[in-house]
Amino acid sequence: MQTKNYSTYKSVFSFYQERIFQNKTELSAVQKKIYSIGTVRLLVFLGTGVAVWILRSSGSGMMGMVLFAGMMLFGLLLYQYNRFQKRKDYLETAVRCDENELKGMDYDFSAFDGAPEQTDTGHCFSLDLDIFGSHSLFQSINRTCTSRGRCGLIDWFSTPLQDAQAIEIRQEAVRELCGKPEFRQRFQVLGQIHPGAGSDDREIRDFVAHPGFIFSVKYWKIAGFIVPVLWIAVFLGNALSILPAQSLLWVYLLTLLLSESQAKRINRLQRMTGKKVAILQAYTELIQCVENENWQASRLKTLQAVFLEGDRNASGKFKQLVQLAGELEQRSNLLIHILLNPLLLWDIRKAIQLEQWKGKYGDNLQLWLDTLGEPDAFCSLGTFAFNHPDYLFPSFCTSYFEMSGAGLGHPLMNRETCVRNPVRMEKHPFFLIVTGANMAGKSTYLRTVGVNFVLACIGAPVCAESLTLYPAKLVTSLRTSDSLNDNESYFFAELKRLKMIMDELHAGEKLFIILDEILKGTNSVDKQKGS
Repeated sequence: MQTKNYSTYKSVFSFYQERIFQNKTELSAVQKKIYSIGTVRLLVFLGTGVAVWILRSSGSGMMGMVLFAGMMLFGLLLYQYNRFQKRKDYLETAVRCDENELKGMDYDFSAFDGAPEQTDTGHCFSLDLDIFGSHSLFQSINRTCTSRGRCGLIDWFSTPLQDAQAIEIRQEAVRELCGKPEFRQRFQVLGQIHPGAGSDDREIRDFVAHPGFIFSVKYWKIAGFIVPVLWIAVFLGNALSILPAQSLLWVYLLTLLLSESQAKRINRLQRMTGKKVAILQAYTELIQCVENENWQASRLKTLQAVFLEGDRNASGKFKQLVQLAGELEQRSNLLIHILLNPLLLWDIRKAIQLEQWKGKYGDNLQLWLDTLGEPDAFCSLGTFAFNHPDYLFPSFCTSYFEMSGAGLGHPLMNRETCVRNPVRMEKHPFFLIVTGANMAGKSTYLRTVGVNFVLACIGAPVCAESLTLYPAKLVTSLRTSDSLNDNESYFFAELKRLKMIMDELHAGEKLFIILDEILKGTNSVDKQKGS
C-alpha cells in the first residue's frame, strides 16, 4: 500500500477498512488451521497409545520405535500449533489496533491512554489546553506501546522544543514515519501483544545494578566442569561393576545438595529475569524492527546506529538475554529441577551465564531501552500525521515574536463543524486582544491557537491551512483553579500565575502568553487594579 494515495480522510478510512478486512480474512484461515492441527494432534496422541498397546507383545524394540515416531510427530504438530497461535495473536491485535484508529478518527479516543496522572494545575499550559486526561490532545495522539515511549511522549508534550532546527529534525522523522504505515502497525502490534507492567524497566535496571547473584564464580565454573565428569565416571564404574549401585544415590544426593546451596540467590535472580521473558522478547522484536528498516531521516538513522553499534546488533544481544532468562525459568519445571540440577548444576550454570551477559552488556541495556522509547514516540506522531492528511507541518521564523497562520482549527473538534480562524502576531511586544459576546467562541479560539502552537513545537503537523511561528516558551492562564489543600482562592491562584509570568518576563524569558479574562470572577475594581 502506498501512502501517497491516502491524501484525504475518506482514503485513510478506506486504508484501515481494507487492512482490517485482509487481516480478518487471514485470521479466519489461521483459526481453521489451529483447529485442524489440534484435532490431528489429539488423534496422534490417541493413535500412538493404541499402537503401543497393540504392539505390547511384539517386543520393546517395535514399541519403542512406534512411541518415538509418535512423540516426534506430536512435537512437530505442537510446534506448528504454537506458530499459528502466535500468528493468531498478532492478527487479532492488528485488527483491534486498526479498529481503534477508525474510532479515533471519529473522535472516540477511549481506547487510548490519556496519561491522566499528568494533569497538573501548576503546569505552564497543560491544564488550560487539555493536554492530558480524558478526551485530551495526548489521548488523541498517544499510540505508544512501551513505558519509555510513553514517558518520552509525555515529556515532548510537557516541554515543547524552543529550537527551530531541533523541531525541523523531529518533523523530518515524523514525515518519514507517516509514510510507513506497515512499519508503524507492526511496531505497535508487537508492543501490545506483551505490554508488560509499569515496573518492568525499573526491575530490569535493578537486575543490572545488582552487584552479583553468585559469589566465587570462578570456583563454580570449575564445579560445573567437575560434576558432569563425576557423573560420567560413576556411570562407567557401575557399568563395569567397579562401583556399587549405591554410589549413584550418594552422588545424586551430593550434587543435588551442591546445586541447592545457591537456591536463595538464584530465586532472587529468577524473580528479576525469569518473569520478564515475554517483555524482553517484545523488546527484542521492537529493536529488530528499527534495525531492519531503511531510514532516511537523520534522527531515525542516529537511533538505529545506537542499536547497530559494535560487532553485534542490540537485538541479537537481547535475544541472548531472552534465551538465558527462559532457560533459567525452566528451573520451575520439577522434572528439569530434579534431573538437570544434579547432573549439570543447571541453575548455577545459567546464573553464571546471566552474570557474564550482564558484565558484557549491562551498561548498554538502559541505553537501548531509553533509545527504543524514541521511535515509539515518533510512531505516535507519524500515525497522527497519517490520520490527518489535511494537516500541514508549520514553518519557523527567527525573529521573536511572530505567529501568522490561516484556517486554524482545533484538532479535537469535529472536522465537519469546526470553525477555522486566522491568527496574526507580527512583532514583540505585540498584544492580540480578542473580544466578542458571551459564547461567541473566544476561549475556544485561544485554546485553538495554543494547541496548534504546542503541536508545532513538538514536531507534529498542525490543524491549519498555513502557519509560521517563533518557538517561544508557552504560558497560559485560561482555567486557573482554586486549591482547598493550599488554602488558595481562585483569585489568589490566578494572581500567582500572573506573577509567575511577570517574573519570567523580567528574567528575560522569551514567552508566548495566552490569557483569558484576567482575574475573572472578582469585583470590577479589583479586576481593573489587578489587570
